[in-house]
Amino acid sequence: MTRSNQNGLSRRRLLQGASALGGAALILPAGVRRASAEPMKGGVMRFAIAAGSTSDGYDPGLWDQQFVQVFATARHNYLTEIASDGQLVGELAEEWASDDAVTWRFKLRSGVTFHSGKPVTVEDVIASLNHHRGEDSTSAAKPIVESITDLTKDGDWLVVTLSAANADFPFIVSDYHLAIMPAVDGKIDVTSPDGCGPYVVDSYEPGVSATLSRNPNYWKTDRAHLDGIELITIIDPAARQNALLTGEVDVIDPVDKATVGLMQRAGNVRIISVAGTQHYVFPMDSRAAPFSDNNVRMALKFGLDRQELVDKILNGYGALGNDHPISTSNRFHNSDLPQREYDADQAKFYLKKAGLETLDVTLSAADAAFTGAVDAAVLYAEKAAAAGININVDRAPNDGYWDNVWMKKPFCASYWGGRPTEDWMFTTAYTTGVPWNETFWSNARFDELLLAARSELDEAKRREMYFEMQKIVSDEGATVIPMFASYVMATNDRVGTPDQIAANWTLDGFRAPERWWLTA
Repeated sequence: MTRSNQNGLSRRRLLQGASALGGAALILPAGVRRASAEPMKGGVMRFAIAAGSTSDGYDPGLWDQQFVQVFATARHNYLTEIASDGQLVGELAEEWASDDAVTWRFKLRSGVTFHSGKPVTVEDVIASLNHHRGEDSTSAAKPIVESITDLTKDGDWLVVTLSAANADFPFIVSDYHLAIMPAVDGKIDVTSPDGCGPYVVDSYEPGVSATLSRNPNYWKTDRAHLDGIELITIIDPAARQNALLTGEVDVIDPVDKATVGLMQRAGNVRIISVAGTQHYVFPMDSRAAPFSDNNVRMALKFGLDRQELVDKILNGYGALGNDHPISTSNRFHNSDLPQREYDADQAKFYLKKAGLETLDVTLSAADAAFTGAVDAAVLYAEKAAAAGININVDRAPNDGYWDNVWMKKPFCASYWGGRPTEDWMFTTAYTTGVPWNETFWSNARFDELLLAARSELDEAKRREMYFEMQKIVSDEGATVIPMFASYVMATNDRVGTPDQIAANWTLDGFRAPERWWLTA
């Protein structure tokens, strides 16, 4: 079904216009053999993941790190799915259409049931999306669904009306927060594990582990090859590595980049590296002195050696950042921006503009933020000192980092998995007042451009606006973004994977439990 609007913009072109992230091939170092490309059924795959908190739960609006994200996609389905090649495909929605990018229609797949046996209906979809909407919503996904003005049912079709045109909207409903859950009296139960995804929850101890068994009624007959999965929180990188080497787990995420060479020498280990949108950052609270002064922020942006961090922290598995979150894999990446480099004289120049000869700040970091975050902070401090910037590195505990440090301390380490589209990334973390704006930054011109670009269907005009937005964030934003990190995972040689692994998130777009298998 293809429709054209009065401007001749077809549904096909709308969807092509939304496809922003190319697929990433599976990269295996020389000498490491590929596991069988033919899926096999059976076995329990054990994942060790460097995330997890005792405050985690089943409320989709609060999912904020890779343990709960992988746990979510193992239990749930979504309206759409980003495939391994970066293209958008239907999941619970078998087709969708729009004439104007304002009103979108999604046809629900028939015959799908929740683990409880209840059929998945349009009412469930409406309740699931509504959970993230409204003035009282505390969901991290609230900004990306804020443009929805109405959700209605038309037979097997969900009709979504937006406040303005958004050519990327079908991508939005693939977001891991927007899981489709069963409705009870028009609302979802945020304490229930019930889903319609590939695996059923057997046990869950937040911050520790989760075990799940294959959903015997799963509608994707070519997926969910495993009898079950086990997700285990192991924050310490050495402990994760040892768990893989000793056979306690089958997959670890992430791998400490400094130990990649060591692990490659183990005969039964495969390293998987995928370049995507993941970036490691040092956000500053723009409301708090001295970070409220953009001259101070610029001094800090010139005060670190980005290449040194890529070489020493990422072990070369990454690329330079330029203080904005849009990677080279995004469609509208601004390649015209000069690459910011370490320059002590420039840092001193901006300190003087702020009326300062020296600067004393505290940078909180823990490896819970990203592997090597503490070492990165130390390297930052060493280079910044030449500019008169004295950085005291506060080594925060891993446990409770995201509850007690992130968005609590004025200068800290953080990471982002990135998003498939520019609008999605900017809307989630840079728009004025959104829950995950970790710097509390606000810029009227940026907000104006964000709304205009989202509604603009002319590709050239959108490009101009996104280019300007990246420059604004780079030059005026409150986040130091030194590097984009490849997703680097490791498996034993029992784990089979597709030839192509998704780049939109780690662990094959968080869908490794559904897409991967055991060969023995």
